[in-house]
Amino acid sequence: MASRIRAGIGGWTFEPWRDNFYPKGLPHSKELHYASRQLTAIEVNGTYYSTFKPSTFAKWRNEAPDGFVFALKANRFATTRKVLATAGESIERFVNSGIAELGDKLGPVVWQFMPTKRFERDDFEAFLQLLPAAAQGMKLRHVLDVRHESFLDPAFLPLARRYGCTAVHTDSDKFPAITDTGSELAYLRLMRTAAGCPTGYAPTEIGKWVQGARAWAGKGPTREVFAFFISGAKERAPAAAAEFIRQLS
Repeated sequence: MASRIRAGIGGWTFEPWRDNFYPKGLPHSKELHYASRQLTAIEVNGTYYSTFKPSTFAKWRNEAPDGFVFALKANRFATTRKVLATAGESIERFVNSGIAELGDKLGPVVWQFMPTKRFERDDFEAFLQLLPAAAQGMKLRHVLDVRHESFLDPAFLPLARRYGCTAVHTDSDKFPAITDTGSELAYLRLMRTAAGCPTGYAPTEIGKWVQGARAWAGKGPTREVFAFFISGAKERAPAAAAEFIRQLS
């Protein structure tokens, strides 16, 4: 069961991590190699802002160990628009940018929407219809990071499931917490890390998330959980993820 529960951070390049996560003097070029052996997943933020070449995805694949998974944030040009139904070209460009080079290390694709983006059912459904089931033969799992309270609409989750998508569950004061109990995948973005706590979240609080992850994965042999410690006191995120993994083992 534990192999179907992964924990990690957002990206692997952050200056403060060179003081409290990476060994002193570790070359920046070795940071992914190190991080991918301490954690079990990373949510890549760079793909939200930039387009990468297939050779870059292949390099990441080769640097990470077997069993490690990259969740990719889809490029923002697909989601930060007034009319989502017009996102087809941007979606296609991202999906065909070489992400399939990650092979079995390709995790969920995260489509992140602006906090101001409201749930407009018809337009949102038109967007979901554009999401492909695969990229160069690699099956895709789509995760929706919606951050406006209008998505608490009872119609949202059934619509997402109809198109095989999962909603992010966010632990934050800023965004709604949506629990998608009908999905095979649980995707958690935990955003309350505190600078004054060595592990970001208190170990007892992390224990509750671990317990919940175990309960979720225990409901079926194909269920998976991704728990990412994002934002908040970002300098504490690696320690929080490491504590999650420690308690899981």
